[in-house]
Amino acid sequence: MKSRKEDIALNKLVKTKELYASQPEYLVELFEGSEYPWEMLPKIKDYILALIEKGIPGYTLLEEGVLIGENVKIYPTATIEAPAIIGSGTEVRPGAFIRGSVITGENCVIGNSSELKNCVLLDKVQIPHYNYVGDSILGNKAHTGAGTICSNLKSDGKPVVIHGDEDYETGLRKIGGILADGADVGCGSVINPGTVIGKNTSVYPLTPLRGVYPANCIVKDAKTVVERV
Repeated sequence: MKSRKEDIALNKLVKTKELYASQPEYLVELFEGSEYPWEMLPKIKDYILALIEKGIPGYTLLEEGVLIGENVKIYPTATIEAPAIIGSGTEVRPGAFIRGSVITGENCVIGNSSELKNCVLLDKVQIPHYNYVGDSILGNKAHTGAGTICSNLKSDGKPVVIHGDEDYETGLRKIGGILADGADVGCGSVINPGTVIGKNTSVYPLTPLRGVYPANCIVKDAKTVVERV
């Protein structure tokens, strides 16, 4: 079994259609219009505002600029700033802070003391405890363990470059984590700016992540990646 990151004989996929199998109907246009997932980030705010103006069947205004689906549970100490769309069946737990320009799919969990800004969560995403998710795209059933951080700004403030099989110049200063469907990141990990984690890949706790990780792998530490068997 190959066990070094540089030796894994799998493509480091980064295109939107390669990372995400499906989206809620109200997000299809955003995803289909973005060849790479980070291209969605500058579009999120205007996309939300257009959706709010148009309306989504079954969704209602919680307050100006905040649209929520059916059976959404929001605890009294949570804060949601506009614009935002919270998908049906989603739970926003105590102390959560949604700072605006956030869209979630259905049946997500936004956990206690977690902070989100300018991001998209697809269906059944769980960010349950003390997480920061900024300028990020999280796929269906993606999960981040307690204390996991999506770091979205390089220390030098320069535009983020995605380092996959080739380098992708994004032109964006802020990109957090790009998690594909089923990605699972262990507690206390740091997802460095522009990190892409492939479909159904799991990451051990306390791992600093950087670059592009293939699908269907286990990341044991920053340099050790093994294929699932």
